[in-house]
Amino acid sequence: MADFIMPSLGADMKEGILVAWRVKPGDRVRHGDIIAEVETQKGLFEVEVFADGVVGPLLMQPGPEKIPVGTVLTTISAAAEGSVAAAVDIAQRIKISPAARKLAREHQLDIHKLNGTGPEGAICLADIEHALSAEQQPVVPTAAEQQPADFKVGMRAAIAAAMSLSNREIPHYYLAGDIDMSLALDWLEQQNRRRSIRDRILPVVLPLKAVALALHKVPELNAHWVDGRLEVKSNVHIGFAIALRGGGLVTPALHDVDRLTPDQLMAAMRDLITRTRSGKLRGSEMTDAGITVTSLGDLGVRTVFGVIYPPQVALVG
Repeated sequence: MADFIMPSLGADMKEGILVAWRVKPGDRVRHGDIIAEVETQKGLFEVEVFADGVVGPLLMQPGPEKIPVGTVLTTISAAAEGSVAAAVDIAQRIKISPAARKLAREHQLDIHKLNGTGPEGAICLADIEHALSAEQQPVVPTAAEQQPADFKVGMRAAIAAAMSLSNREIPHYYLAGDIDMSLALDWLEQQNRRRSIRDRILPVVLPLKAVALALHKVPELNAHWVDGRLEVKSNVHIGFAIALRGGGLVTPALHDVDRLTPDQLMAAMRDLITRTRSGKLRGSEMTDAGITVTSLGDLGVRTVFGVIYPPQVALVG
């Protein structure tokens, strides 16, 4: 049996508000399923479960009360054979083409929520593309973004607390140098000439990819400092600073940047920005990053000396 606790979605988070449950007692869940929504000073987040099994009693109910990090919210027990068999049976009844399944997996799209338009209701590639297109439509600002007073003050307080913690506990050492981007930008210009405005690759994609590849040569910078020791990350997840509409800043993780092509990385970045600004981030996206990249080049800034976000050990500007 595993405990599902109020997660820590950042080094500065001490408590959160349980906004909603996405499950009920007796539901079977798998690793990565969204089972709850939690609100912090930085916004509303979808929280995944990291164990397979059956949901136990819901020990805490949604409400305005703040719940300390580490509080047990429910338990996940090992699934009984009957439950497993039922889940397998349901999975087998979902008809979906191989290409559609691959695209859905790449974009972490829940196929259980889709209606197929193929033969006998099968989910086809067009259904996945339509669902992804719908997700990228302009969104109405979230309730958090529509609260210019309390929410904005709370977010600024959270950012200030994180920065204070970083400056107080992490010794910062800065290095700066010039990189000739002319060949890279020439390549980018040639690529974008053949694309529509919607499909163009932004210049920031290239430094993100370069940082991801460089981390294979210097893996010690892709790490967390926890309990007095260095924990090097096996995956290259890069934190990317995103400004919210109306103020505020969130730094969620772009996953597996080293494995993505520039086109895939651009799509992932566009998706992350859309979900960040519409309040649809997953909790793991706030904790997975092993390093952060901040980019101000499009604003005419020549050099930026950022503040490391704990428990990370490095930041690239």
